[in-house]
Amino acid sequence: MNTTEKICLDGKLYPKDELLFGAGNRAFRYGDSLFETIHANGTEIQFLPEHLNRLTNGMDCLGMTIPHGFREKIKTDITFLIHKNKAFAGTRIRLSVFRKDGGLYTPTDNSISYLIETSPLDHDHYLLNRKGLKVGIYEEMRKSLNLTSRFKTGNSLPFILAANYRKKMNWDDCILLNDRGNIVESISSNLFLMKDGILMTPSNENGGVSGIMREQVIETAIDLNITVFDDCVLNPENLLVADEIFLTNAISGIQWVVAYQERRYFNKTAKLLIEELNRRAFNER
Repeated sequence: MNTTEKICLDGKLYPKDELLFGAGNRAFRYGDSLFETIHANGTEIQFLPEHLNRLTNGMDCLGMTIPHGFREKIKTDITFLIHKNKAFAGTRIRLSVFRKDGGLYTPTDNSISYLIETSPLDHDHYLLNRKGLKVGIYEEMRKSLNLTSRFKTGNSLPFILAANYRKKMNWDDCILLNDRGNIVESISSNLFLMKDGILMTPSNENGGVSGIMREQVIETAIDLNITVFDDCVLNPENLLVADEIFLTNAISGIQWVVAYQERRYFNKTAKLLIEELNRRAFNER
């Protein structure tokens, strides 16, 4: 471990391995927290306004008090931490927000603390995977549509169980279903499929996270004159007739799928989209 590496808690820097929280921490006790994972390239932070929009919407939904000047403070602190950790290549930023200690299920205080961490990425741009992913369906714990399903919360048990199942099955990723058996998302990504020239993705009303990269891919596809349906109800049978399937998130960009059951897929659209996405995200014109 780099002993000089820092983390940022409420605007103050601490060594990465310093113990900062007690047993009363509400993120630990109740999952009373939200988080964002954000891509940075040097001090350029990709899609930060969109991440902060989702985060503050989630805070409002959970009844957390949003401090005055919160968005500007977070941007300043992320940039400062990048400099302190010399994280000038591709970097993953994890921004966590949690309610301050106090109370049982009923909080005694709705004010928040925030934690910023950095970790290096293998690439500073979005890079399409050379080898396509093999995916399967996880059915044992299904997601439901609720007030918090669009946000990234501290309650990640469905994704943890799906990830363990993926490992057991020797897949690269798992697709989660909702209570009606419709496709929601994968372990850490939104899902798209291409069929007969039309790009389709499950509606947020199916219970999936309202992905930052999902919106960027939709906008990019529209700019490329690709027809997009972003309000679909898809089931596993749709996967078997798709021409392409790919997954999207804010860190990897786009990852294409080669196999589901016995079906095999192409990656022509994924290649086209990730090239344009890199131009948009990193101002490469």
